Amino acid sequence: MINRTAQVDTTRRRIVDAAVALHGSVGPARTTIAGVAEHAGVTRMTVYRHFADDEALFSACSSHWLSQQQLPDPVSWFELPDPLERLHVGLTDLYRFYRGGESMLTRIYADWDVLPDRHRKELQDRNTYFREALLDPFSAPGRSGLLRAVVGHAVSFWTWRSLCHDNGLSNRDAVQTMTALAATTAGKGQA
Repeated sequence: MINRTAQVDTTRRRIVDAAVALHGSVGPARTTIAGVAEHAGVTRMTVYRHFADDEALFSACSSHWLSQQQLPDPVSWFELPDPLERLHVGLTDLYRFYRGGESMLTRIYADWDVLPDRHRKELQDRNTYFREALLDPFSAPGRSGLLRAVVGHAVSFWTWRSLCHDNGLSNRDAVQTMTALAATTAGKGQA
């Protein structure tokens, strides 16, 4: 019984590892159950015995990949009452995560339309939470719709990718650029 349980766990792990590898290399849109089965060295029926549908497999893949990452820590950001310091520290934390997970995150966001609805909502909610955590210490007059848009833009993976991957900025330079833009925008809101 113990050997059977271990074998089932091992097979499940191989399937999840295969899904992670394919999502990170070809993206969720081009990942098929047949491809996962082949990569894991199992049959399609074995994949379906472990995962009832694509969403269950995607959830397991996502959870496994995230468990291997050093995630952003917005709770620590709340300890910083100065708005620009919090923004700088928060963006530094986010951009570190984005750089570390660039390959997977690029493919996940590029395949946005095929992600399960629940996962798209979780990603949207996460970005909203990050934006609000970074906006919170700005004074009410400075917290304009324009500043909300700038900080929302700053927390976006695509903003990081454009600044750092496409245009060669370091994380540090990208953080300084977005912080300066937010500072200028907040100053306009108080004028």
